[in-house]
Parts: sequence; C-alpha cells; structure tokens
Amino acid sequence: MSHALQIHRLKAGDRATAQRWDAFVLACPQATFFHRAGWLRMVEEVFRHQAFFLYAERAGEIVGVLPLGEVKSRLFGHSLVALPFAVYGGVAASDEDAALALEQEAQAIAHRQDVEHLEFRNLAPRHADWPKQDLYVTFRKEILAEEEANMLAIPRKQRAMVRKGIKNGLSSQLDGNVDRFFALYADNVHRHGTPAMPKRYFAALLDEFGADAEVLTVSDAQGRALSSVLSFYFRDEVLPYYAGDDESARDLAANDFKYWELMRRACARGLKVFDYGRSKQGTGSYAFKKNWGFEPTPLHYEYCLYKRDAVPQNNPSNAKYQLLIKTWRRLPLGFVNWLGPHIVRNLA
Repeated sequence: MSHALQIHRLKAGDRATAQRWDAFVLACPQATFFHRAGWLRMVEEVFRHQAFFLYAERAGEIVGVLPLGEVKSRLFGHSLVALPFAVYGGVAASDEDAALALEQEAQAIAHRQDVEHLEFRNLAPRHADWPKQDLYVTFRKEILAEEEANMLAIPRKQRAMVRKGIKNGLSSQLDGNVDRFFALYADNVHRHGTPAMPKRYFAALLDEFGADAEVLTVSDAQGRALSSVLSFYFRDEVLPYYAGDDESARDLAANDFKYWELMRRACARGLKVFDYGRSKQGTGSYAFKKNWGFEPTPLHYEYCLYKRDAVPQNNPSNAKYQLLIKTWRRLPLGFVNWLGPHIVRNLA
C-alpha cells in the first residue's frame, strides 16, 4: 500500500521538525548547505522577508525540501526565490514525485503571493523548457589528502603568490566573532561600489550554524588584519562564501595566502571538496578562481515568469546600475554601512 505524499511548511521555532529537516538534508545527495533549516531565521529575522520552507512527507518521513523566500522590492521587483542570499537552491528530494509536488506547491504560492517571477537556483538542470539565467558558474575542486600535493596542484603563478605570502610573514587565525571580518568586508564591497550586508547578519550566521560557520583572518607580522573569509562547512566540503580585504592585501599576497590557509586547514581536517563558490563570467573573481586551477561548472537558475517578459538582471554587470555603483563608491563608508542593509535586503 502506497502512502500519500503531504506538503507542509516549516515554521520558525519548530525545532523538532527543523532537526528532522536537517537530518534529511545531510543525507540527501542533491542538498547543499543552503538547504539547511537555519536559513529560515536569516530570511525572516535578519532580512524581514516572508519564508516558505516547504517539506514533503510520506508515512511520517521527510522525503524532500524546498526553502523559499519572498522578496518584495520597489527597485528590484517582487519574487519568490529558492533561496535568497544563496548561490544554490531549488528542490532537494529523494524521489521525483516529491520534487514535483514541492515545485507545484511553490508555483501555487507564487500565484497566491502575486509575484513577478519564481526562481530556482539549481545545481543541475530540471526543466529544459523554462527560461534560464546563464550568467553564473561555480568552481569546485577535490582537496587532495596531502598538504604538499594541494600546494603543487595550484598553477605555478598562483603558487608563487602563496609562497610570497608565506615569505611576507603572514599568519592566519580563526576569529570567534565577525568584527575584523566585517571591517575588511565592508571596506572591500564599498570599493567595488556595492552595499554591504548588515553586520548582524554575519553574527547571526555564526550563532545559527555554530562550528559549521567560521571566520579565518590573515594578519601581517605586526598583527594588522589584511584579509578575511567567512566559510561554511557541509558534509566533507568547505565553502568560502563571504570575503573582504584591505587595499594593501594584494601587494602582500594576503588573498592567495588566505585561501591556501583555508585549503591547508581543510586538508588537515580530512575534508574532500573545496567549493570556491559562484562567480559571474568575465569578472575578476572568475579569473582569480581559474588561475587557481579550478574549472567552471555552469549553474542552472530556472525561472517561471508571471509578470515579466525576461529573466531579471539584478546584478552589478547590468549597465543600468553603473552610475549607481560609481556614486556609491564616493559616499562615506559610515553612511553606506548604515544605508546599505536597507538596500541589500532586496538584492537577494
């Protein structure tokens, strides 16, 4: 006798279901760090968007999850996304019936909420006939078992930069809070002309995910912080996700040294995959990751368009935002750190 499939919604504060949700995510091969239940708190509490974290159940067992966030913005439109602020998302399910049921429920919610579009940030393609965003790739590479083998796997020019950082007397430390990270990150994104996420968001990530969210900061011989990265850990993978650096970091090779230190520490922990994350094709970060010997893999962002004719282009590569970016760079850092969170919550 086959058991009926039921779709439910995870509610904030339901810790028992959140634990069952996370146990499923940990075991499901399609799932990523961004499918974890803790993102519900980020979407609702930190960014104040409505979340629809859907899960499929059969005979009392979770067989699929689909975390969604609704983003309403006068500037950037009204959308339902799996998942805002994440590079990966979409459905993670143990069978196709559960996956389709979750996607159908997402479409029903999209209609109910009267959104302009629904977006699934898939790692693998699911709907060949849906409109797609072809802008993004991800970079993932195996971490070798021996530290020296990982060093030798870095292409020669970039390896020389790592060795330069070592020669410059740089060192890395794990930080228990986000203070040094945020100062470097906020300055960095300001130089690029984009708003910073709020400091409380990064503090919430460390609080919510515990040992699975970690800040590593690189300092010079005098103890001055030069470069920092906030990484996520999921199964046997490390995901450097948010980063920032001082203007002097490049000359001292602090950024290459930082990622080497992260890889070296991950190797020592027995981890197997270094996930360098998402980049837009044709950008500096894309070139940097390629120079590290990582090969790009396309990401399959698929859309249901309801009230728009084309896939949205809410990213800095869009020519219509260039004037805003140039203006933002000229504004005082204190002011943009105050204003930025009000803007960036809609750039999900």
